[in-house]
Amino acid sequence: MRNVTPPESRPPRVFRALTLTAAVVAVGLLCLLFPRVLAFVELAARELRYLWWLVLLAAVGVYFFFFFGRKK
Repeated sequence: MRNVTPPESRPPRVFRALTLTAAVVAVGLLCLLFPRVLAFVELAARELRYLWWLVLLAAVGVYFFFFFGRKK
């Protein structure tokens, strides 16, 4: 009889770190390949000073979406 236990999956912390690293590298590559993306990122960072409340509102909306969307 064969052993059919599934292999151990990666810990969520490692997977999260790999995902974050991949996202940062992807944004960096886009900024190097397309200079207009870098200009957009700089503009967005500058405008964030005035639109921080919009980011906060979106973050609260995402939090409520996942918090109330869970089945208990």
